[in-house]
Amino acid sequence: MIVLSLLLLEALVIFASVHIAMSIFGQSVNNQAANIGAVLFAIVIMLCMTSMGQYQSNNRDKFEATLVRTGISFFLAALIVAAGAALAPSVSLSLMTFYAAFVIAFIAVLATRFFFCSYVAKSKLKRRILVLGAGDKAKSISNIHRRADTRGFEIVGFLCMPGDLSVIQNSKVIDKSVKLTDLCEELNVDEIVVAVDDRRKSLPVEDILQCKMNGVTVIDLLTFFERETGCVRHDMLQPSWMIFSDGFLKGTFRAIIKRAFDVTVSLLMLAVTWPFMLLTAFAIKIESRFHGPMFYYQKRTGENGKPFNVIKFRSMRTDAEKDGIARWAKKNDSRITRVGSFIRKTRLDELPQIFNVLKGDMSFVGPRPERPEFVVKLEEKIPYYDERHRVKPGITGWAQVRYPYGSSEEDSSAKLEYDLYYVKNYSLFLDMLILLQTAEVVIWGKGAR
Repeated sequence: MIVLSLLLLEALVIFASVHIAMSIFGQSVNNQAANIGAVLFAIVIMLCMTSMGQYQSNNRDKFEATLVRTGISFFLAALIVAAGAALAPSVSLSLMTFYAAFVIAFIAVLATRFFFCSYVAKSKLKRRILVLGAGDKAKSISNIHRRADTRGFEIVGFLCMPGDLSVIQNSKVIDKSVKLTDLCEELNVDEIVVAVDDRRKSLPVEDILQCKMNGVTVIDLLTFFERETGCVRHDMLQPSWMIFSDGFLKGTFRAIIKRAFDVTVSLLMLAVTWPFMLLTAFAIKIESRFHGPMFYYQKRTGENGKPFNVIKFRSMRTDAEKDGIARWAKKNDSRITRVGSFIRKTRLDELPQIFNVLKGDMSFVGPRPERPEFVVKLEEKIPYYDERHRVKPGITGWAQVRYPYGSSEEDSSAKLEYDLYYVKNYSLFLDMLILLQTAEVVIWGKGAR
């Protein structure tokens, strides 16, 4: 009902946007052709938004994701409406009205969705979750504190199972004497998260199956974390989950689309940033009195463990590692030059990696490439670390926009969870979302060192 209300409200807003655009350019809004055109205009946009998952009941997109989905929807709708105008000119809009209607509708839809989701249905849109278990695994859910990670769900209770040692000091812990199916109905549960410490001893399979058949979604703890936090918890990861879960897909078509996206974005970035690259190169030369190199070539680990040389603007002194020992970059690192400090904070030092992308060593979006010296150590200490090398490394990535700058083994372990999420869930939409969030990171200088 909530989703249907949003759909009807946005359809009305889009319909009204056409009439507003027509009024602005002095066209009559009280004729049959205008109304038919407005209705068709709204239908096309609504269908495109539906195809982009904008009206799924489980949609919990943040603003950036909503902006990307809505932008793609309107782009597709524009192509369809333009084609329709050529076939049925009697119900088509003038060119200026057409542009104005799309702009007004786009802004109006974003504003409507923001208002609706923030105020009208804030609590009703949340999934009501019953956690099966009250032990250590269940506690990991109660330890989620980030508002962004809890916006899509509400914990209605933790069901303590036989053999569970309850470690949750919470009034929502429920005794097992309550029948699971009755409890789900009483609490209006939408989803059960299985977080039992030992499934072999206390998993009520028959009761869970009955709940599943009654329409309650049932998921495991790792899938829950993946969906809500945007990362794959490697401390809970099992090979069986990777084998049987959705994702981790590869194929020729996906590779072609990915490569086309990389080349297109890289060429566009090169066309926009080449003046800044020239200025950066000149500043580095001036600071070093025309003695030091402008570029810095460093061996990194690429796709399937294949090494390659990454290209960056030099931001450190030429003797930064004169002893040959690889070191993490630290906050306020004394090896960084004055120009280097600026270009690292503004990410200008990363721009030459565009040529790595065009060459095919890197992708524009992907896990950040690490030095082989670090990779060997990290693979020994962090489970599944080598799985991040299943795809090409990127200039930017999911871990870069979701986690601060990593300069230790602990940071690498945390960032791996985001890298695994990207490897599992890669899509063109996710790449576009990461690029949008990267712009925010660059503008505000988050995580730079």
